[in-house]
Amino acid sequence: MKLGIELVKNFKDIFKDKKVGLITNHTGLDQNFKSSIDILNEVTDLRALYAPEHGIRGDIQAGQKLDTYIDEKTGLTVFSLYGATKKPTDEMLKDIDVLCFDIQDVGARYYTYIYTMAYSMIAAKENNKEFVVFDRPNPLGGKKIEGNMLDLEYRSFIGYYPMLQRHGLTIGELAKMFNEEYGIGVKLHVVKMEGWRRDQEFDDLDLSYVLPSPNLPTVDSVYNYLATCIFEGTNLSEGRGTTKPFSFIGAPWLKNTLIIEELRKLDIKGVAFREVYFTPTFSKHKDVLCKGIELLIKDKAAYEPVILSMILLKLVRKHHEEFDFIKPYTPNGHPFINLLVGDNFIKEDSLNILEIKEKFNKDQKIFKAIKEKYELYD
Repeated sequence: MKLGIELVKNFKDIFKDKKVGLITNHTGLDQNFKSSIDILNEVTDLRALYAPEHGIRGDIQAGQKLDTYIDEKTGLTVFSLYGATKKPTDEMLKDIDVLCFDIQDVGARYYTYIYTMAYSMIAAKENNKEFVVFDRPNPLGGKKIEGNMLDLEYRSFIGYYPMLQRHGLTIGELAKMFNEEYGIGVKLHVVKMEGWRRDQEFDDLDLSYVLPSPNLPTVDSVYNYLATCIFEGTNLSEGRGTTKPFSFIGAPWLKNTLIIEELRKLDIKGVAFREVYFTPTFSKHKDVLCKGIELLIKDKAAYEPVILSMILLKLVRKHHEEFDFIKPYTPNGHPFINLLVGDNFIKEDSLNILEIKEKFNKDQKIFKAIKEKYELYD
């Protein structure tokens, strides 16, 4: 298999006599761990770099804002796309002709890198720049999808377009969908991979796992992210500040053994549950002992993490007076939980689990018809 960045020399015409900018981070590597920055520096006229959340080298924690700085290795200016602006400004783009994107996605709707790409595509269109995406595998594969469609009332930087929580597209396919289905209209080039199939998940590939952000340290954590990221909108810890972020959830008051007993009665496929006790070193419940639940994946093919997220939250809410949703802090005033879910049915408790499954089935049919138009691989 060859990654998009490994095929750049086949697309020299795109870059001929053009000044190039690159949005990337520490996951922008070929299979020998050579940086996309160095690769493009050798074969194009690379003029500027652009950093998403976590920075160009992946050394910045979630939510921490960045300023423009100089990359020590290359001497190139690094413009922040996770600070004063999340969208490249006219000034940031004035010295380039082509804006490139090479970042590993994790296959989840609420992962911010895909909206860094979308905002950058919009800016490129507005400034008459071309846009190039070097494609990479979706670690969750390209066939399975799960969840509900985002209601645009709850649009944000963790959910900007109508799509499912588990979308089953590569980053290049997402770019095509954003560009055509949702009307960005930039001059887009997707440098496809060679040798990747839709049914391949990360464990099927001979690739080294490079953690895409500080709190997704393992392949299992990428799957569990779809089950526990919802707790970012609550007063439960989602495991940040522990050795197993997104595989742990907990709080000082959590009746973890009771919740696990209830989960086991439901015969949930592909995952097991274990009681754990942890003290986060940062983030929610910092320095306080939490009673928790660990998600242990047994069968990735059978695992449905998005519906598990809804089941977990409903059980925790049912058994704890201490449970709460965190306060709105967005300009539109919507609770963070609604932005994560892309709807208000969890916050309002307006649907039971059976009704949520029915909604998922309906929305998955709608999204599947959209998704198939933009698939680049068999």
